[in-house]
Amino acid sequence: MRIKAISASTLAMALAACAAQTNEPMSVSQPAQTAAASTEPASLESLISEVSIPYEQFELANGLDVIVHTDRKAPIVGVAVWYNVGSKDEPKGQTGFAHLFEHLMFNGSENAQGDYFQYLQEMGATDYNGTTNFDRTNYFQTVPTGALERALWLESDRMGYLLGAVTQEKLNNQRGVVQNEKRQGDNQPGGLVFYEIIDVLIPDGHPYDHTPIGSMADLDAASMETVRNWFRDNYGPNNATLVLAGDISPAEARPLVEKYFGPIARGPVNEPAQATVPELTEDVRRVMRDQVAATDITRYWTAPGITDRDLTALQVGAQILGGLSSSRLDNALVRDEQIAVSVSAGNYAFQRMGILSVGATAKPGVDPATVEQRLDEIVAEFIAEGPTEDEVRRAATETVASTIRGLEQVGGFGGKAVTLASGEVLAGDPDFYATQLETLATLTPQEVQAAMAKWLTRPGLTLQLEPGERSGEYVEAASVAADMDDGDTGSTSNTVTVTERRDPPAFDELASLDFPDVTNTTLSNGIRVHYAQRDAVPVTRVAVSFDAGSAADPASKRGLEGLALNLFDEGTLTKSSRELAEAKERLGANISVGGGVDRSSFTLSALTPNLAPSVELLADVVRNPAFAPAEIERVRAQTITGIEQAMRTPSSIAQRALLPIVYGENSPYADTGSGTVESVSGITRTDLTGFQQRWIRPDNAEIFVVSDRPLAELTPALEAAFGDWQAPAVAKGTKNFASTSNRTVEPRVVLINRPNSPQSYIYGGLLTEARAQDAGIVDLLNANNALGGNFLARLNMNLRETKGWSYGVRGGPELREEAVAYTIAAPVQADRTGDALAELRREVGDFVSTRGVTEEELTRIVANEILELPGQFETSGAVLAAMQNNALYDRPANYYETLADTYRAQTRESLDAAARAAIDPDQFVWVVVGDAEKVAPQLEQLGLPIERREMN
Repeated sequence: MRIKAISASTLAMALAACAAQTNEPMSVSQPAQTAAASTEPASLESLISEVSIPYEQFELANGLDVIVHTDRKAPIVGVAVWYNVGSKDEPKGQTGFAHLFEHLMFNGSENAQGDYFQYLQEMGATDYNGTTNFDRTNYFQTVPTGALERALWLESDRMGYLLGAVTQEKLNNQRGVVQNEKRQGDNQPGGLVFYEIIDVLIPDGHPYDHTPIGSMADLDAASMETVRNWFRDNYGPNNATLVLAGDISPAEARPLVEKYFGPIARGPVNEPAQATVPELTEDVRRVMRDQVAATDITRYWTAPGITDRDLTALQVGAQILGGLSSSRLDNALVRDEQIAVSVSAGNYAFQRMGILSVGATAKPGVDPATVEQRLDEIVAEFIAEGPTEDEVRRAATETVASTIRGLEQVGGFGGKAVTLASGEVLAGDPDFYATQLETLATLTPQEVQAAMAKWLTRPGLTLQLEPGERSGEYVEAASVAADMDDGDTGSTSNTVTVTERRDPPAFDELASLDFPDVTNTTLSNGIRVHYAQRDAVPVTRVAVSFDAGSAADPASKRGLEGLALNLFDEGTLTKSSRELAEAKERLGANISVGGGVDRSSFTLSALTPNLAPSVELLADVVRNPAFAPAEIERVRAQTITGIEQAMRTPSSIAQRALLPIVYGENSPYADTGSGTVESVSGITRTDLTGFQQRWIRPDNAEIFVVSDRPLAELTPALEAAFGDWQAPAVAKGTKNFASTSNRTVEPRVVLINRPNSPQSYIYGGLLTEARAQDAGIVDLLNANNALGGNFLARLNMNLRETKGWSYGVRGGPELREEAVAYTIAAPVQADRTGDALAELRREVGDFVSTRGVTEEELTRIVANEILELPGQFETSGAVLAAMQNNALYDRPANYYETLADTYRAQTRESLDAAARAAIDPDQFVWVVVGDAEKVAPQLEQLGLPIERREMN
C-alpha cells in the first residue's frame, strides 16, 4: 500500500500547471489568511500553500488498482472506474469499439439487467456518466455514502459479469444510438472539421488516425463473437483503476472493494499503443465550407504528449497567445484592430501526442487574408520576443483560481477522483498533477518562448472554414436493421445468461439534505443580502441580481439586455476592456454576466484572500460601465455574428421559430434573448444607458453570497462596494406580460428547410396554465420525470433505447417567472423524422390519457429525487443558484429541505392530475428543422397542417 500526501511546499511552487493541463481540481485546506481589506492581490504561494490530495493506494490480487481519498465535507462518495483502453488501442477493422462498449456497459449486466441509469437513479446518484477518448474509457457517479456498497456491486457486475447480458438486440440498438450520436455531431456547423484535422495531421496506421466515434462500417460489420472478444481483452480488473473520493476511509473501503471486485478473474493487460508525434513534411492548406456565419482561419500543429516537459510550456504559451481574456491575439485582432470577432489558442493533449491550435474568426466584411496575415505576424512576434513575466504570472494565477474553484467536487467530469485516476492511468502516477506543477514552478518565459518556437515553426495545417454549401467528406451512417444476424449460432438470442448470481446489497442509512442556513441582511442603502456559508474551499461567490433579464427588452429592441450586459464587462469609467481583463487575471477573479430570461446577474467567483479587491472590481463593472462607442461597435459585431451563427444551428433555428408561436409575438418571452440582426443593429448608446438607468440600479437589486468566511467578515467589503450606491431619478423599468396568457394557437408542423442535414431537429411545445410559484409545480416536474425529464423517461427510452433513432430526447416544463411552457426536443435521423414525430405524439397522448405514471415509475422517481438532494448541493455554486431560484419563485429559504416530505406525499394520481392539467397533446406546435426534400413526404402522413419555411 502506498500512502501519499503532496507537500505544501511543492504545491506552493507549482500548482498553476495543473488546470492548464487537466482542468481537474484537488482538495484544499483552509488558508490562514482571511478576507482582509487589502487591495493588493494575495501572493500565488499563499493561495496554494495548503493544497493537497492525500490518498492511499492498494492493489487486489487480481490486479485491480484502487485509490482512496477521504473528504468528509458531505455524505457522498465519488466513484470512478477507468479502463486502460481508448480508440488509439483499436486495431484496423475494429474502430469505434471502445466507444461502443461505453454504451453497452450502461445497457445492463447479468445481475443488473435493466438500464444502468435505472440503478443509479434508485440510489440517488448525481454527476453520473461515462466517456471515451483516444486513451481511456471511464465511468463515474457520485452516490450517497449509504449507497456506496450498491454502487460497487453495480460497477463490479459490469466489469466481471457483463457478457451474458450483451444480446444481439442490444448490440444492434447501441450501434444505432452511436450512429445518431455521430449524425448529431456532424449536423452542427463545422461538424466535419475534426475529421479533416485528424486525416491531415495523423498518417494512416498511426494509433491516433481515427476519431473515437470510429467507423460505422466497422461497427456494422462486427460479429457478436468479435465484440465479446474485445471485452474479454480489455475490461479485466488488472486493466482498470478504481478511485473512491469522499466520505470514505481506506480502512472502510478495502473490505468492500475486496468483496465485490476480488472474485473477478484477471484478464489480459492492454499495453497502451506506443506512438511517436507525427510531423508533416510540408505545410498543408485546406478550405472547407459549411453553414457558418463567418470565416475561421486556424493553424494546427502536432504536439507532444502529456508527459513531455514541453507540454506545460506550450499550454502557458497558448494561454498567453490566445486563451486569456487579455491574450495578445484578443488585444490586437479583436480589441484594437477589430478585424476579428474571436480568437483561440489551445493544446489538445493526449497520452502520446497532442494537437496545438491558434486561430481567429474574421469579422464579417473583413478580408480573411488580412486576418490571416496579422495572425501570422503576431505568432511570429510572440515566438521572437517570448512572453513577459507578468503574462506568465497572470496565466498562472488564473489557472490556480480555476483549479481551486473545482476543489469542492469529489466526482463528476472534473473532480478529485478524476484527477487521481487520470494521473494513474495515463501517466502511471496518481501524483502526476504534482509533477506538472513542479514543471511549471521552474518554467521561465524563455522556456515558453523556446517551446513555442520549436513546435509552432514545424510544418502544419491551415484550415479555413468559410460560409457556403457544405464541403468535406461526409459518409452517412446506415441504419442497423433490427433483425440483423451475423450468422453465429445463437447470436440473435435476446436471452440473458447469468453465469453467477450476485444479489444487490441493501442500502445503509442515507443522510437527508442539510441545506446551509441562509442569513438575510441589508446594506445601508437598502439592498437585500442573502448569505450562506460553505467552507470546503477558500472561495467566495457573489451574485448581484436585478429584476430584468431578456424579458425587460422592448419588443422593438430585442437583444438590448444581452448587448448591454456584455458591454458592462468590456470597460468601465476607470479601466479599459484590456485593463479590466488583466485586473481579473491578476486576482484570479471570474466575473460573469447573464442571468437568463427573468433576471440580469453579475456573478463574481473570487479567491477569498483576494475578496476585497475582487468585490471592488465587481462593483466597478456593475456601477460604472463606460459604454465606449468603439467597444459598442466591437461587441455589436460579435453579437450579430453570434445571431447569424445561431440562425444556422438546428437547435437555435427551432427555438427561434417556436418561442413566438408559443408565447406570442409581442410577449417578453418571445425571443431567445439575443435579438435579431435588425434589432441589435438599431440599438444606440442612448438605449444602452437607458437600460442601465431603468434596470441596473440599487432599488432593483438583490445580492447573494456563498463564502467560506462568516458574513461579518464580508459585510465591510460589500458595504464599501455597494452601500453608497443611489438610484437614479428615472423610474424603474416595467415588463408587460398581458399578451402571454390565454393564447389560442393553431396546432401544426412548421417545417424549416435545412438542406443536406443528416438529422432532423424536432422541437415541440405549448403554453401551460401552470405557474412556477405554485406548490403543484413539484408534481408536474416529477410527472415529467416519467415522460421526458431524464434518461429513463419514456420519450428517450423509446426513440433512443428501443428504436435507436436518436442520441437523446428530452421534454419538460420551462419554468419562467410569469409563464410555464412544456417543450420536447428530439434530434432524430432524417429518414425516421415522420415516424419519430408520430411516436412523440403517441407517447404524450397516452401519458395524459390511458398510460399515466406507473407504480414502478413513481417509486423510482420519488426515491431518486429524495436521495440525490445531498449530492445536488455539494458545491457553493449550486447553493448560490438555489438561493437565487428561491428568491425568483418566492420560496422560503429552507425550500429544498422541505422537498423530501413533498416527494413522499406524491401519488400516481397527484402526478397524473398535474400532467393532465398542464399538457394538452392536441395543442402542440411542432417545429422540424431538416432537409425538406427528405422530410416533407414523411410529415405529410401525420395528418397535421404543414407550414413550410426556408432558412433566413
